[in-house]
Amino acid sequence: MKELYKQTEEKMQKAIVSLETEFASIRAGRATSAVLDRIMVDFYGVPTPIPQMSSVSAPEARILQIQPYDMSTIKDIEKAIQASDLGINPANDGRVIRLVFPPLNEERRLELTRQVAKLCENGKVAVRNIRRDALEKYKAMKKNSEITEDDLKKSEQDVQKLTDKYCKLADDAADKKSKELQEI
Repeated sequence: MKELYKQTEEKMQKAIVSLETEFASIRAGRATSAVLDRIMVDFYGVPTPIPQMSSVSAPEARILQIQPYDMSTIKDIEKAIQASDLGINPANDGRVIRLVFPPLNEERRLELTRQVAKLCENGKVAVRNIRRDALEKYKAMKKNSEITEDDLKKSEQDVQKLTDKYCKLADDAADKKSKELQEI
């Protein structure tokens, strides 16, 4: 019974970590290498994230500098960035690629805030699905006479508290990201 509770909590933690990773990849006007994590480059036949095949630095607040470890991949990296949903045109000088992040306009800020809200809701749905699965397992345990009716009620309450806690964490992460997007 405690093992199931522990597994449920671990799954909920993973759902929130995944949500925060998604939030990190949303560009908020400042240069962050997390926006490149989702962009894959065909590296000798293997799709590889840009940070794994290059050195990424931020020499200024709104500039990312990408220096590939293998200079023959610079064109491939540039094409992958152009094909992505990043919306930034890379500047290639033959040695490094620079990405200049323009300040966000109000329309783009609202669009990104809506995207954050949608991702938050998806994260909370994932947490609720984990709750549902746990409750089904507890009910199966009760049906098989592995736990008592009182244990079932207590477990349901514990799982609900856990669900509330992780839904609040998702909301807090979304609020933090929304505030970051509204900064000028």
